[in-house]
Amino acid sequence: MRGVVTDESNGERLPFATVFIKSINLGAYTDLDGKYELKNVPPGKHLVKFSFVGFKEITEEIEITSGQTIELNIKLSPYDIFIDPDPIPFRRFPQVNIEGTRATLRTPMAFTEITSKEIEPLNNGQDMPYLLRFTPSLIATSDAGNGIGYTSSWIRGSDPSRINVTINGIPLNDPESQQVFWVNTPDFGSSANSIQVQRGIGTSANGSASFGGAIKIETRGHQTNPYAETNHVFGSFNTVKNNIAFGTGLIKEKFIIEGRLSRISSDGYIDRATSDLKSYFTEAAYISDKTTLKATIFGGKEVTYQSWYGTPIAVIEGDADSIVAFAERNYFNVQQTDNLINSGRTYNYYDYENQVDDYQQNHTQLHLSHQFNPMLRVNISGHYTHGKGFFEEYKEDQQFSSYGLNDIDLDSNVSITSTDLVRRRWLRNDFYGGVVSIIYEKNSWESVIGGAYNEYSGKHYGELTWMEFAGNNFFGDHYYDGKSLKRDGNVYWKNTFTVNQKLDLYADLQVRNVNYVTTGIDNDQRAYQVNRNMTFSNPKFGFVYTPNQHHRAFASIAQAGKEPNRNDFISALADSLVKPEYMTDLELGYQWTKEKATIGLNLYYMNYKDQLVLTGELNDVGAPLRTNVRQSFRRGIEASGNYNILKNLLITGNFTLSKNKISSFNEYLYNYDYEAIVIEHNNTDIAFSPRFSGSGQMSYRLWNKKATHYIEGAWMTKYVGKQFLDNTQNERLSINPYLVNDFRLSCYLSTKNKNDIQLNFWVNNVLGEVYSSNGYTYSYVGESRVTEIFHYPQAGRNYSIGLTVKI
Repeated sequence: MRGVVTDESNGERLPFATVFIKSINLGAYTDLDGKYELKNVPPGKHLVKFSFVGFKEITEEIEITSGQTIELNIKLSPYDIFIDPDPIPFRRFPQVNIEGTRATLRTPMAFTEITSKEIEPLNNGQDMPYLLRFTPSLIATSDAGNGIGYTSSWIRGSDPSRINVTINGIPLNDPESQQVFWVNTPDFGSSANSIQVQRGIGTSANGSASFGGAIKIETRGHQTNPYAETNHVFGSFNTVKNNIAFGTGLIKEKFIIEGRLSRISSDGYIDRATSDLKSYFTEAAYISDKTTLKATIFGGKEVTYQSWYGTPIAVIEGDADSIVAFAERNYFNVQQTDNLINSGRTYNYYDYENQVDDYQQNHTQLHLSHQFNPMLRVNISGHYTHGKGFFEEYKEDQQFSSYGLNDIDLDSNVSITSTDLVRRRWLRNDFYGGVVSIIYEKNSWESVIGGAYNEYSGKHYGELTWMEFAGNNFFGDHYYDGKSLKRDGNVYWKNTFTVNQKLDLYADLQVRNVNYVTTGIDNDQRAYQVNRNMTFSNPKFGFVYTPNQHHRAFASIAQAGKEPNRNDFISALADSLVKPEYMTDLELGYQWTKEKATIGLNLYYMNYKDQLVLTGELNDVGAPLRTNVRQSFRRGIEASGNYNILKNLLITGNFTLSKNKISSFNEYLYNYDYEAIVIEHNNTDIAFSPRFSGSGQMSYRLWNKKATHYIEGAWMTKYVGKQFLDNTQNERLSINPYLVNDFRLSCYLSTKNKNDIQLNFWVNNVLGEVYSSNGYTYSYVGESRVTEIFHYPQAGRNYSIGLTVKI
């Protein structure tokens, strides 16, 4: 039995609608295209119930004879209430596994599924981490303070390098830093069809291992009707977002073409933290009964003024004496001291006019999917990414020897040994490879065999573009050079076996090999050479128990290994001292679902061996420094749910309560002679891992007419508990808890010609919370111990208004 479930009012397909036959306890959810399939329905008469949040239920009687396949398409009528605007972490799941690595209802893990409709109300120009900030255990932060430019997300306290991100199954993480720089793909939320946020180790992943979570994005390209749309947002800090998008719909029942152009600019909350972001997206697909061929090309160009330095704690606290002391011990000149004293929370250390990060990245993907028969289909993908860019810096009084240059001799007794200069530090890289998955389904068994092979080639080099005193030195000469090659291959075998209508068993076995070679001269003129080959076995086992449509429980155990990143190797005294890290993840979950309410609970225990933890320090380009610790763990409980209190009132929420500990951690301090002082700490909290975090939303529709015209107000809250900046659990070295409230008002109109007009008004941080979302610290020993503390302050109350027109 199969079919499609659609919205009767506008013909749109409804993803994640419930299809259930109570008499035999058999059910399914529709996929992202509204399609469903019920297998193994016994012959006879049955009552089939179709339901979807905000729509009237329908019960249809069917009669099936032996060997017959029935096709039943259903149209659901909306209630005079609104459709849930918030992702339900345990209900909104896809029923199909498009790339072989996404989680489904039969996968024993915690994950959240977010559709494009749920992204739209939040899509005001901020980067992806801010569109996802209300999902469980996820925290977003922004260098510029307003969610545009350099932003990042943390899941369960795990930093961005532990979050595996894929777009259509292709890795997005930079293979060397293992992070995702969302600034390179601005406005990508406008091209996302769905986003799945997995927590914990997750399913077998392409690219770097998932040590805290995974974000799996599927692009658009499934719009069967032609459309054109444009979106414009204007807001505080001179923020402007403009985009245009189009889709041809299905041409001759075979072809679809879609595209988007976007521009986002903002001055940022922090002084001079400007962003000028441009991006494009295009997708073309050929679709037949058994074959789909899709080409996806997208990219972005960003120019952002650097705001990596942060704001000293003395400025945050407004302590005049400490501000002056900070300036003196850091040898600030008069102009720098003046900037420090007068800027306040929006302080930016950099004041050189062109202190910018300038980078462009282009992605090409080609996907082929073929269904050989009802039991067997194959997905094959190829990809290529090219990136090129630099960041520019003005540096005062730099020693020639620090750049491998000779002093300038004026005569036999006088030499110039230093100069002011402007330098550019470049990165050029290429990333390419292939991904394949073979999906076999027969009766109660689904098996996926897949794998990937990717190569990354990167060049790091620096050049001087201006010097006050140049002598015989030539501009454009490289003062450091390095090159890297990383080969990353994996194979996996994932099986789901249905024991009966209530119990599914799950096994996922992956073997991954990484070979990383990098050699050269670093920017500090230190030679380095790294050649490491690492193999990881990543097994996952579990089960899902579903006694009926209202209850679902799961349990799983998984293990994964992960390689260090480039900075871990380069910053170490010897690369052999840097170890891979390993984690065992235990998960236990339960979900309860009713028509008006849902509740979900998840227990997790993530036990690490040789975890690379953040020390709280940054290197000279704002990247965090890490060190191995022998034993550490994260354990906690995640809870989430929603409730239709009234006909027009919906409340959703989630919270995470956790304990994140390191058994033993050595803090290293250095004096002026670079002699190390070691201080041992035991049983301390892991840096940037709040014990409590949570979010909630309350949505109310003021006026609703057949779900085609409505005015909706939403109050959104995010709380993040205290975070330590390093692993010493020193109260002084922490970020205070914060509670941020946002408000959104949306007006949606659909004309007789089925043109849609949507007007959104956002007030972020409506109560004006004064807070910082991130920071760093380092200490050294002079005449006494000196500890420097920096925070990244976030914007107070700010506004934006957006208009979207679809035809």
